[in-house]
Parts: sequence; structure tokens; C-alpha cells
Amino acid sequence: MMLLKWPKLRLYSFLFSMPFITAMLHLIMFEDRIWKEPLIWLLSTPLIFGLGMVSMDAHTRYDTWIEKKYPALSQTRQRIMGKALVTLFVMTPSVYIIFFIYHGLHIFSYQLQTQHLWQGALVGLCVNLVFEPLYETDYIFKKYKESATGKEMLHQLSLKQEFNALKDQVNPHFLFNCFNTLSSLIGLEKERAVRFLDELSNVYRYLLKNNRETLSTLTDELQFIRSYFKLLQTRYENAIELHISIDHQYYAYFIPSLTLQLTVENAVKHNTISKSSPLVIEIFTAGENKLVVNNNLQRKTTFVPSNGIGLQNIRAKYLLLQQPGFQVLEGHKNFTVVLPLLWRV
Repeated sequence: MMLLKWPKLRLYSFLFSMPFITAMLHLIMFEDRIWKEPLIWLLSTPLIFGLGMVSMDAHTRYDTWIEKKYPALSQTRQRIMGKALVTLFVMTPSVYIIFFIYHGLHIFSYQLQTQHLWQGALVGLCVNLVFEPLYETDYIFKKYKESATGKEMLHQLSLKQEFNALKDQVNPHFLFNCFNTLSSLIGLEKERAVRFLDELSNVYRYLLKNNRETLSTLTDELQFIRSYFKLLQTRYENAIELHISIDHQYYAYFIPSLTLQLTVENAVKHNTISKSSPLVIEIFTAGENKLVVNNNLQRKTTFVPSNGIGLQNIRAKYLLLQQPGFQVLEGHKNFTVVLPLLWRV
């Protein structure tokens, strides 16, 4: 039977303990002869090391069997009690086998004596009392690490599912609003309706392409919002303005996908838009990795039904990402949304 590949802790403990075990067994078997006969050390030490390797292999297999029988952290008590018996089932028999081999083969004229048995068993017990708790501690630490990793994987999977649910809300919502706009234009201005439909086709193609990821670069989001703004211009013409001012260092940063589209759509939905009083939307970067979307506040006087998808959707995404800093600020003249920019390696 081939020897197992030992974990590093067991290999190091073997190399550390075997000189002690070898010295103690030599002292038990040969007493003061070990100081007078150097050949005992020279020839006997490799033999005891070889038998010790077999013993450690049996020890490792036994502990592995116990760990498979009682693998859970809640079964630590049973596992410790099972491993405590390794002295009885492995260590003590291994020491006795060494004594019997030396006695049977008359190695260096060794004669087995009764007191050698309990002395050898005591050596084995002392070694196990030192190293067996280390093995169990190492096992518990690994189980805790596996448990934490498993929980993190489940957590990430849950976040991804929730994020996908949020993204699935956006597409139907986006299309619904666009079709409403298209419907109103068809009855009034067919030429603008055709232009709007063309822009909608381009925008939705881009939307489908970039809605697969949880996060998008600021560069991609700005490209999309410029395309989306063309839709708005087709409908509102000069009654709506968009001004973008971005520090170049932030182009590679990330924000949740479609965030800018939701903020701009929210501004259009809740404010009056006219050529005499245009809606002005500004997108710019501020210090501390912040992106600001600001619009002049001119709220509609009529009730605007809301399905809660817009800003709540963005807030929910930042919460799922565990990223603080999302803010909605309303003053007398301005409505501002602050979006944290994320750096993802």
C-alpha cells in the first residue's frame, strides 16, 4: 500500500517529533549504551524513522476516516473522542511493533522488558497530546473557511439573482414609456414618429447588448445616455437639454447598468418640459468618486403615477452591491442624484 500524501502540518510534525521519539525509544531499549555505542544511532535511527513513516501514514488514514465519519463542525465532540483513540489503535501498537522487531531480530542484542511497554506507550501518548490537538484545530479552521466560502458563494448567487430581477424590471418599463411616446407622436407628427422609431431601434439594440452585465463602465453608460437623449430630443426638440462634463480619470470607473437612463427618465417624468422653460439635465463628476445628475426643478402640477422602478431600482442595486453614498437631494430649484462611482479590478 502506497503512503498517503501528507498535509504540510503532518509532514512538519513528523519531522519535528521523530528525533524526540527516536531518542526516547533508544533510551528505553538501550539505556546508557547509547552514549557508548555510536552505531546504535547510526544504524537504528533510519530503521525507526522508516517504521515511524508507516505509523504516521496509519495515523493519517485513521484521522481521515474519523473526519469523514464526523465531518460537521457540530460533530466536533464525537470527532475529538474518536481521534483520542488513535493512541490506542495506532501509536501504542506502532511503538510495540518496534520493540517486538528489535527483540525478535536481536537488533543490538535488545531484550524486551515489561517496563519498556508502558514507557513506550507513555512516549506515544505524550506525542499525541501535543500534535493531535493541532491536527483537530487545523481541521476546524479549514471547515470554518469552507463554510465562509460557501456562504459567500450563496450570497453572491443571491445578489446576482436579485440584480437580474431588477434589470428585468427596467426593459419592459423602458419599452412601455417609449411606446407611449411613439403612440402620441403618431397622432400628431408622423415624421417625428418615424425618426423616434429609428432612434428607438438603435437605442434598444444597444440596451440589449449592454444589459447583460451587472456593472457598466462610465464610458459605456455615457455613450448609451447620449443615444437615449436623441430619443428625447426627437420628442421634445429644444425643450430639453443635456450637458455632460466628466473628468477623464473616471471614464474607466463603473456604475450599475442603465443607471443614467433611469435618472434622466425620472427627471423627464416628473418635470414640465416646454420651449419657454426647457428641462436642463447636467451630468458631471465631483470629488471622492461621485457622479452627479442634476436637473432644474419644475415639477408637474398634475399627479404623475409611479411604479417605483426608477430611483428605487438604483438604490436597491447599490444596497445589493453594499456600496454606500447613493443620495437623492431636492432643493427649491434643483433635483440632484449622487451616484457613487465604483472601481472594479
